[in-house]
Amino acid sequence: MSKIIAIGTAVPAFRHRQEDILQFMQLIYSFTEADKRRLRFLYHQSHIDTRYSVIPDYSRPVPEWKFYPHTENLEPFPSLEQRMTWFHKYAPQLSVNAVRDCIDGKISESEITHLITVSCTGLSAPGLDLQVMELLDLPRHTARSSINFMGCYAGIHALKTADAICQADKQAKVLVVCTELCTLHFQREPTMDNMASSLLFADGSAAAVVTADEHPLKGLHLDGFYSEVMPKGKKDMAWEVSSTGFLMTLSNYIPDLLEEDFTGLTNRALAKNGLTRQDISHWCIHPGGKKILETVHKTLSFQANELQASYDVMQQYGNMSSSTIFFVLKKMASALLHNHNGKEHIFGAAFGPGLTMETFVASTNC
Repeated sequence: MSKIIAIGTAVPAFRHRQEDILQFMQLIYSFTEADKRRLRFLYHQSHIDTRYSVIPDYSRPVPEWKFYPHTENLEPFPSLEQRMTWFHKYAPQLSVNAVRDCIDGKISESEITHLITVSCTGLSAPGLDLQVMELLDLPRHTARSSINFMGCYAGIHALKTADAICQADKQAKVLVVCTELCTLHFQREPTMDNMASSLLFADGSAAAVVTADEHPLKGLHLDGFYSEVMPKGKKDMAWEVSSTGFLMTLSNYIPDLLEEDFTGLTNRALAKNGLTRQDISHWCIHPGGKKILETVHKTLSFQANELQASYDVMQQYGNMSSSTIFFVLKKMASALLHNHNGKEHIFGAAFGPGLTMETFVASTNC
């Protein structure tokens, strides 16, 4: 077994109120008054208060825009190259900020043996892994892996990879860094997919250190992983590269698809670890959106505030793709690691293109 001994998070400098982002979207999409009222209703029902971005424009007047041109139709519209330039400028330092928050007082950079970087919002070679490695001054022999373009569930996949490394090498100390700058990929065409993306996504970074169980620091033990693909949802969630940025397909049927089989997925994942739903004390569910959380709450027959941590993260930060699950887990970890009520189990789940559902089970010490 392995364990997470530290989790850190970071967000960009620009904090945008959802209400201000709504005004930006209404300006750009040029809706009729009826469409503007409809979009306003959707934003007010999103359960999101604030989101963060490396772009200041979303809550500033047009003359102060830094990323988008000061034109009515946004021409010339930002190219893929411009978006990647901003990613390379801001993602590395944001990643390091999350790492500093993670390792502070727990482990030094010189102890890191492996680095796993995760992103679906920026790609290049050499890429984020080398940039983070250089900024942290990690040894040149640090083993590196990059998990790219897997979407919101990629953070759990990275934990699975780190767990495998630590089980094979008891001396390994694996640094996982998930950094997503989703707001770089705003699209101006008023399609339902683009409007859903503009409603939900935000920028953020998270880091975690995974070690073998023998490490002396307390941690959350990674007991097991389980994933499934729902092929009939393949076209309902997708992420593709275009000349004007990355294009999101985000069907409103996703909650319906999850409702069909999330109970079965959960039961199969728990059975693999010899557990039942009654054994789980904390539910770490990726807040992909309000309807996603409502669907999970309904299908698992929750009665109280089992998903409060997920709702809190969504309200304060929005959906930051792969990094979001660590924001939720961090909210739980501090209290859990100081809990003296015996062993407790966490069930985590995230969803992404495919439609892929990735899960993990973690626990505290007895």
